[in-house]
Amino acid sequence: MKTYIFPGQGSHYVGMGKKLFKQFPHMVEQANEVLGYSIRDLCLNDSCKQLNQTQFTQPALYTVSVLAYLQHQQDNPTPADFFAGHSLGEYCALFAGGAFSFEAGLKLVKKRGELMSQAASGAMAAVLNVEEVTLRSNLHENQLTSVDIANLNAPDQIVISGPTADIQRCQPMIEQLGGRFIKLNTSGAFHSRYMAPAQQEFARYIQAFNFSALHTPVIANVTAQPMASHDIAKLLIAQITQPVKWTQSIEFLLTQGEMTFTELGPKKVLTKLIQSIQTNVALVTQHKSVTPVSATDKTLTPQQQVTHWNRIYPIGTEVKINGKSDLYTTRTNASLLFGHRPAIYLHGFHGYFHLHELSAMPQTAHAAKSA
Repeated sequence: MKTYIFPGQGSHYVGMGKKLFKQFPHMVEQANEVLGYSIRDLCLNDSCKQLNQTQFTQPALYTVSVLAYLQHQQDNPTPADFFAGHSLGEYCALFAGGAFSFEAGLKLVKKRGELMSQAASGAMAAVLNVEEVTLRSNLHENQLTSVDIANLNAPDQIVISGPTADIQRCQPMIEQLGGRFIKLNTSGAFHSRYMAPAQQEFARYIQAFNFSALHTPVIANVTAQPMASHDIAKLLIAQITQPVKWTQSIEFLLTQGEMTFTELGPKKVLTKLIQSIQTNVALVTQHKSVTPVSATDKTLTPQQQVTHWNRIYPIGTEVKINGKSDLYTTRTNASLLFGHRPAIYLHGFHGYFHLHELSAMPQTAHAAKSA
């Protein structure tokens, strides 16, 4: 089976699409008419220094990625089994899946980019090597509830979004957890509650569009599940303020059978993320196959230990404390304390236990997971 994937903002660069513009002159002309400017000049020359501005980036990336898909189809006519796109890339996936024409999709993307660029200022940052559960709990504990999770890109890469000052306040906390903080070059707090005004205006605009039934499943960013054709508009509206569940989307696709992924668009950002997701899935599968199940492989980093524990064992899993015969149950997910201690809390105790002090019971863990 194969899935075609389409990138989002951040994959663009000056010079992208050079061969594609020559190959599809009619569609380039269509794009020029919709946009009111030369898409070729924007992508190849960026003479007005606009390519990095959201209202220009999104139409440019949509156009180049769609043309890359059409060129790939000419060379490889065997249809894909699934499509998926990251954020803006979801529009390319919907075009490929038959939801709308190139022109209709470009109009939607143009409006989306304009509205997002006009939204209140904010910031985004990539958080590396901190697990989602740990990040969420520490945001709460540090009174940073104004910060939203924007992208779940890979098990070791999450993007946060929110007011500029609050995003900057996250840096020392993340570094204390042993993670890396990378400020992103964005003009707004995308995929967060702060995009609500843009979402409301986009919801009004999209009412004028009709969507065709999908001929190939498209995985939705919001749900990480195949879209129902009648839900396309609702999901595109929701996507503006909701996180991109890219990790969960790829995990879903990996459960469908032996899957190959082909990224169509500038660069190979998503291909690298998928490699990270596949590695994590393989490690989790390996841990699940071990009987009896040990606490956590000590060859993994502390953050990896936390990640794998939480993916295998839900809250309520029965465990033994090393050296004791009694069974206890977990009352929290595992988290990384003080940046280096993979720990968890058990019912009946006031303190935490290091994961290496515990052994999970495989049969009860499975039962809890299935409940």
